[in-house]
Amino acid sequence: MSQNVLMELNGIAKSFRSADGAPRLILDDVNFLLAEDEIVALLGKSGSGKSTLLRIMAGLIPSDAGKAIYRGQGIHGPAAGVAMVFQSFALFPWLTVQQNVELGLEAQGMPAAEREKRADAMLELIGLAGFGGALPRELSGGMRQRVGIARALVTNPDVLLMDEAFSALDVLTGETLRNDILDLWDSNRIPTKGILIVSHNIEEAVMMADRIVILSSGPGRIRSEIKIKLPRPRTVDSPEVRALIDEVYGLMTMRPIQEIRAGAIPATHPGYHLPETDVSRIEAVLDLLADAPFNGRADLPQLAEEAELPDEELFPTYEALGLLGLAQVEKGDIALTPLGLRYAEADQALRQEIFGQQLLTHVPLAARIRRQLEQEPTGTLPEEPFIELLEEFLKADEAKRVLEVAVEWGRYGEVYEYDFHTGRLKLRGRAEE
Repeated sequence: MSQNVLMELNGIAKSFRSADGAPRLILDDVNFLLAEDEIVALLGKSGSGKSTLLRIMAGLIPSDAGKAIYRGQGIHGPAAGVAMVFQSFALFPWLTVQQNVELGLEAQGMPAAEREKRADAMLELIGLAGFGGALPRELSGGMRQRVGIARALVTNPDVLLMDEAFSALDVLTGETLRNDILDLWDSNRIPTKGILIVSHNIEEAVMMADRIVILSSGPGRIRSEIKIKLPRPRTVDSPEVRALIDEVYGLMTMRPIQEIRAGAIPATHPGYHLPETDVSRIEAVLDLLADAPFNGRADLPQLAEEAELPDEELFPTYEALGLLGLAQVEKGDIALTPLGLRYAEADQALRQEIFGQQLLTHVPLAARIRRQLEQEPTGTLPEEPFIELLEEFLKADEAKRVLEVAVEWGRYGEVYEYDFHTGRLKLRGRAEE
């Protein structure tokens, strides 16, 4: 790989205002290089700031701190050598395919005849010859995304940024388009020197990338990196590819020691950031895992396929199952524990009893709420002291969400009750005096 640096991020930080007006740190101290001749995939759970980072690199939004650099120059707006493909296609519906593709060239001041020639050649290259006169509504989703890619590539960009470019497509269409892009790249039929892909699809990342970068969440920081030396095209069922997929799943489903050192709170602490998943999702995944064909053990990609949910939506549920002692996650596999298997076979009353026991044993915040309620003569307390406790370790909006999770889990496990009208927690069956 050439060591010529295309893009560089130094100490990037970005905050947005949350609903209550307080700033929420999305990205913090992000340092990253994109070199010539490499495809990099950027992975991270929801809330890790993947798309925000891509927009900073595209010059669409500024960072609050740090510096984004393209070929040695600071990025202070859209750069001529950087193009972006969006998940939503982002086509102008009133323009033809040809006109949509020519937009970037028109913005550069290129004469009409040259624009038409370049757009025609790109449409043929991307598999849309003959569709120049069509309107976007006449095309399938896959064809509309091809138009978005053609519009990005027709300007001959150095860097192509792809934000979940295949996720709005069905699996087969997305895979076909992905393979076509790789074929153009590997055969040097496009002048692009580097590609950065934001994705939630681990398999897609492993099949495409030379390097995978994983962001932590809340705020987003680069926590892991994997270099992939396998030649393309890659076979998804090969042992080497499956091993890499499992390795990435392992990094995505665990909280590594680096993250704890960087300020994340261990699960043994009351301020631990509980995974944002509800009881119904926890039980649905557990039941799916317990039934055939899995019978208590599954490969995570297969489980996601069976659940018909993207990986990033399932990661909090895997974490919750592990936290509650109902399953064990190791790299790309998940297996129910003996207690998890018992839970799957239990009736509703026993499920709630087990859930409550595990909650008090493994979730310090729930145990603290229960203990303080038992020490209170009235058996009832306002929620504010617990929010204040969490705010010592978490931002205000995160503290509120964590308490909401603890309340829902505690009510289901009959550990305590909660009155939404008064915002007070109380022991089950204990009336306020």
